[in-house]
Amino acid sequence: MSEPPLTTVLEAILFGAGRSMSLEELSEMLGEPKGVIHVGLSNLRKRFEQREDSALQLTDVSGRWIFEVRPELSSFLPETFRADIPPRLLPAAALIAYHQPMQQSQLKDMLGQKAYDHVRDLASMGLIDRRRDGLTRRLTTTRRFAEYFGCPEVEFRKVRAWFRSEATKLGLTSAELAASLAPEAQMTISEFSEGGAPEVEAGVKE
Repeated sequence: MSEPPLTTVLEAILFGAGRSMSLEELSEMLGEPKGVIHVGLSNLRKRFEQREDSALQLTDVSGRWIFEVRPELSSFLPETFRADIPPRLLPAAALIAYHQPMQQSQLKDMLGQKAYDHVRDLASMGLIDRRRDGLTRRLTTTRRFAEYFGCPEVEFRKVRAWFRSEATKLGLTSAELAASLAPEAQMTISEFSEGGAPEVEAGVKE
């Protein structure tokens, strides 16, 4: 069998991985420059766009590529088909949505060192966008995030307004809302402060 084209190999890898992958990962795996990989991914995306009645699309989410069901088909899928966010990531997701655009350093002030792992995991799931902003990263939610949480808006400022409205209805601060999403973790979360210093704390106590 002759060597398959790069697009075919990329399609097989992404299907087999079942998760988003970066240009760096694919470049290292295949031993090809990132520019070559990017061209191959772009061609693969066009191939799926041209397929009639295709259920899938190839999406670039915050610099990571993943196959996903076309958004217009989501309502036809059983609820059980939706991938779950691990409960440990829900507080970080809520805090980012509430305060975005949020600096990663501010999230770290609220959650501690585990914030870095949570940001990496949320980004790998395509739920947040993290972009360099000086010595830290600027965090915002993505379209996939809005779809997962049932937010009627997609643009991050509108998602922020929606999250704040929902928290207000419950009479909760952002820290209290975040802590309530993972009660089994017995979390103590510092409230957001523009100056970076904790103001009050919200926690779930036994």
